[in-house]
Amino acid sequence: MRRPWLIAGSALLVVVLAVAVSRRSTPKAPAPVPAAATAPRLEAVSALGTLLPAGDVRRLAAPTSAMGGSPRLLSLAVEEGQRVKQGQLLATFDSRPKLLADLAALQARIASLQVQIRLQNREIERYQSAANSGAAAMVLLEEKKDELVKLQGQLREAVAQRQGLQVDLADSELRAPLAGTVLKIHSRPGERPANDGVLELGAGDQMEAVAEVYESDINRVKLGQVVSLVSENGGFSGSLQARVIRISPQVRQRAVLSTDPTGDADARVVEVRLALDPADAGKVRDLAGLKVIARFTP
Repeated sequence: MRRPWLIAGSALLVVVLAVAVSRRSTPKAPAPVPAAATAPRLEAVSALGTLLPAGDVRRLAAPTSAMGGSPRLLSLAVEEGQRVKQGQLLATFDSRPKLLADLAALQARIASLQVQIRLQNREIERYQSAANSGAAAMVLLEEKKDELVKLQGQLREAVAQRQGLQVDLADSELRAPLAGTVLKIHSRPGERPANDGVLELGAGDQMEAVAEVYESDINRVKLGQVVSLVSENGGFSGSLQARVIRISPQVRQRAVLSTDPTGDADARVVEVRLALDPADAGKVRDLAGLKVIARFTP
């Protein structure tokens, strides 16, 4: 009588075990993955800039006279963007014609004094011979010697004046202290150079760029950042590649103005210096001062 119940219990146990195994073997559905947050898209920083020589920039001034003034510009021998050699004539000042005339007059005076000194030496020799033979008084010989000393003093003074005139004459011409490119001309013929001097001369053959980044964008500019440069007015085709090599610590007023009349001339900017790739620097070697638009890669 117990066998049927035993069979029924065994069957029930088998069913329970089968259900349990079935539940364990059934794979669980994967948990939903939360959607990734969309990162904000960074916009490239754009700024106006200028191409400049990579070397030193010299501001050349007019000579200063003893009275503290400076001469007017007589002639200008170069133009902006022109490449010059060391020692090449750049400009002439209006003091030069008078200095040339004064120097010529002084040269004539020196020549005359030299002749007088030679003649005076001959006179002294004659008087010396006459005095030795008793034909002339010694007092006359001493007078001739005094006259010679006076002439020699006048000659020394004239020679010193000539040296001073030669220095002033050299200063009446402005010559290039080094080979480079004329970046900016501040004075024209007929003008008296002011504090800006006559012109600015940039040294070296390599070019770089200076971009003026708005102070509100400077936090997105980093050293070594890649920059693309294009000409604002079509001065060159395509684009130039560069990188950031220096960020000025000073905020100042904008200096490079856009051709857009609606541009903000009073904007506050930070100067960022850019080194051009060597392959691109040669393309714009003769374009110093050209305006460019710099786009900083985010």
